[in-house]
Amino acid sequence: MSASPRRRKGLVLIALSCIALVVLGAFLWSGNERPAAAPEPPREALLDVLDGPSGSERVQIDVTLFAPADTPAPAVLLAHGFGGSKDDTAAQAQELVRRGFTVLTYSSRGFGRSTGKIALNDPDYEVADAHQLLDWLARQPEVLRDRDGDPRVGVTGDSYGGALSLLLAGTDPRVDAIAPVMTYNDLGQALLPNAASVDRVGGDTPAHGAFGDQGVFKQAWTGLLFSAGSSPVQRTDQRSQAFPRTDGGSGFRNESANQPLTCGNFTPQVCAAYAEVAQTGRAGSATLELLNRVSPKTVTANIKVPTLLVQGERDTLFGLDQSDANARQIAAAGGKVKTIWFAGGHDGATPGPALRERIADWFAFHLGGVPPVPDPGTGFEYDIAGRPQRNGEVPVRTVSAPAYPGVRAERTPRFALQLHGAPTQVVNPPGGNPAATSSLPGAGEVLDAAGSLGRSLARDLPGQVAVFRTEPLDSQLMISGTAQTRLSVASVPGQPATGDAVLFAKLYDVGPDHQRSLIGNAVSPLHVVGLPADGTPVDVAVTLPGVVHPLETNHWLELAVATTDQAYAVPREPAVHRIGLAGDRAVSIPSVRGATTTANVVPMGPLVGIGVILALALAAWLISLIRRKSTDDVDPLLADTPLLIAGLTKSYPDKPTAVQDLSIRVERGQIVGLLGPNGAGKTTTLRMLLGLLKPSSGQIRVFGHRLVGGAPVLSRVGALVETPGFLPHLSGLDNLRYYWAATGRPMLQAHFDEVLQIAGLGTAAHRRARTYSQGMKQRLAIAQAMLGLPELLVLDEPANGLDPPQIHQMREILRRYASTGRAVLVSSHLLAEVEQTCTHVCVMHDGRLVAAGSVADIVAVGGEATFRVDEPERAAEALRTIEGLGPVEIDGDLVHADLAGHPAAVAVNVLVAAGIAVHQVGPRRRLEDAFLQLVGEDHR
Repeated sequence: MSASPRRRKGLVLIALSCIALVVLGAFLWSGNERPAAAPEPPREALLDVLDGPSGSERVQIDVTLFAPADTPAPAVLLAHGFGGSKDDTAAQAQELVRRGFTVLTYSSRGFGRSTGKIALNDPDYEVADAHQLLDWLARQPEVLRDRDGDPRVGVTGDSYGGALSLLLAGTDPRVDAIAPVMTYNDLGQALLPNAASVDRVGGDTPAHGAFGDQGVFKQAWTGLLFSAGSSPVQRTDQRSQAFPRTDGGSGFRNESANQPLTCGNFTPQVCAAYAEVAQTGRAGSATLELLNRVSPKTVTANIKVPTLLVQGERDTLFGLDQSDANARQIAAAGGKVKTIWFAGGHDGATPGPALRERIADWFAFHLGGVPPVPDPGTGFEYDIAGRPQRNGEVPVRTVSAPAYPGVRAERTPRFALQLHGAPTQVVNPPGGNPAATSSLPGAGEVLDAAGSLGRSLARDLPGQVAVFRTEPLDSQLMISGTAQTRLSVASVPGQPATGDAVLFAKLYDVGPDHQRSLIGNAVSPLHVVGLPADGTPVDVAVTLPGVVHPLETNHWLELAVATTDQAYAVPREPAVHRIGLAGDRAVSIPSVRGATTTANVVPMGPLVGIGVILALALAAWLISLIRRKSTDDVDPLLADTPLLIAGLTKSYPDKPTAVQDLSIRVERGQIVGLLGPNGAGKTTTLRMLLGLLKPSSGQIRVFGHRLVGGAPVLSRVGALVETPGFLPHLSGLDNLRYYWAATGRPMLQAHFDEVLQIAGLGTAAHRRARTYSQGMKQRLAIAQAMLGLPELLVLDEPANGLDPPQIHQMREILRRYASTGRAVLVSSHLLAEVEQTCTHVCVMHDGRLVAAGSVADIVAVGGEATFRVDEPERAAEALRTIEGLGPVEIDGDLVHADLAGHPAAVAVNVLVAAGIAVHQVGPRRRLEDAFLQLVGEDHR
């Protein structure tokens, strides 16, 4: 029914009135605002500075000065991270300018357009350069000065830049406040950590590290850092002329002329130090002195200016223990310290806008910014990350305490959880290989892109790890800092020993379903020296990685102590150690109390609706739980058996039975080939194995778990059943990333680099999938199946589309894969490849299993044998004397005989008794011959 003309007129008047009010309000609002003055454009320059031990080495530093509209203003010196340049900090500089600060960004020597060699924040080089940057700032009209030559200035930066802020504050009294982010206290301990100590480790603060001597080389991270500075910077005269020179100078020097290319853009001293530890895994006195010299710990006793320490909770490069050491030392010197642990780091995200705003507030208060802000205080905050949401975002809540525990406040509350487990002998393999996996340095961006913080798929290898467990918790326990324990380490008399032990301690969160996640994806390297050869144990205090992690009710902790880790350099000499618990046989858990400062307020209406939905979901869950009770079936005797199929049958109405009474067993280390002609039931069997089809009868057990659709144990299985579809507009690597993200597991567990190497995709991984050939798509599918390095790998015709060299590579890949204790089930029609690749074979025909066993046993069926001898004629005559022997044929120096059931040993004995030399004995047939006989197709 249409509205009356009178009503329509009223509606039009109301609408026009609303529009008029909006326009009038906008006019009045804009009229009350003063037009804001636009800031001047950024000013760029190349500054000549003198540094080096004698202060006579001239280099040029590329800088940009950002100024607000109202000047002079307090200044912030913004330093970049390792491998970066001033361009990386431009966005943060603009944010600070909007807060009223003058900001100077610059490229540190050896990076960006700056000249000089990288000296790792050496006092004579990078720190000396920064002193001269403050001199230059003091001469700029845009900068507020406290006195002549003294700018009012704060310093901040991430990682490498954060260390610079500490080193500058400890050596230049003109610095008024600092905010180091994700940085270190002791670079030697960061790159060569030792979390073991024969002395007691302090526990007053939440993340006190052991910081023992003779640490373990963090080769993966250090290699990435060295590579970031290994390419000499390309500079041009045109660039140097494009910017104003400040103090004259003779221009650029060819600093690389007499330096080996292997040193990249580093000083000779840094290059020599890296070469030493990279080749030997140990740091000599000169290297240790260099690392000590460039560490903030050498100047923290001089830092008395307000310090905001921001450290990442997801950081296997610079952990929470580094921030803890800075907090203790600066507070002891009388400095004002506030500490923030955020849900990011070198393995996660960098500080977001909200946290950068907190850093700006810190400078606004302590440098006198406009408008004034409340005192940020000296409290302690840490983030607790929740489960990733469907949109990829991770909810985070923040807990605040009045002060950092143990620093001008009460000591950190700690809770002791008893550990259980007997002493265990562990082996360091020759060459340190194979090695366990824990983290993947540098993969933080991938992890954040997927929005996943789920369980880890870290791998400990059999024989290399000792495990100790707590009891399940009866209430939640928040881990906030570094847990501590004591271990007993000893050599084993009569076994290989070196007098010391390199070990890796880590904590797993284990749930009621026995799913294990490596907390923080981090390990604590231990180097225990002076182990007596007679087996006398050495007790050490151990600090575990610093983490923030809620341990839920009915979960328990697992302390694993391994001999290897791929992220670290391990001894190449084989050794056997005995690892046991010591002291009170407990793990001490730090748990900092505080108040939650972030919360969401939900309106009552939506809250009621959500409650109804949750109630319905709970009812559905209870129903599904009752229905699944019957399938919650685990056979502990088969817990280490990758696959057991018993009496499996799949039938369809009005169709022949696809699979009938099939029984197969696959053990660890085996590569089992599933053979059969088309229609034999191979693919149907694989679909039932993967939970895609429901069997009519029989059972499938994977690691002892009876298999049903969607069973959690399927997370331990990787599969390729027919070539999957890929999104054509995405690259191969992005297809893999999205596939893995859909599993809900962390990106670090995917092992992208390893599977891409296995699949041989190379640079093609970055091309769009629509450009792939059939062979390339097949290799991408194989890479997808291997994501996460599953314990059971199921492949259906994996060689489809591969050329002979790629098939040969795949054969070697599968052998190596199974040699690590995993199992592989391969369905293939390439019998020659199966014969060369597989250890065992199962032959199917018309849905039934017609033969199973090792490849050698299957090939030997039929009794035909071949003998390589020196006298074929005499050998044939001797063999014919055996009663009941079948036909004997001569083929060069080979003699073929149908043994007709006689063991080959009988024939060999006859030949030897006749004085005939037997060089080789083997079955005459190939797998193809045996296959055709078994399926009845050799008579066609």
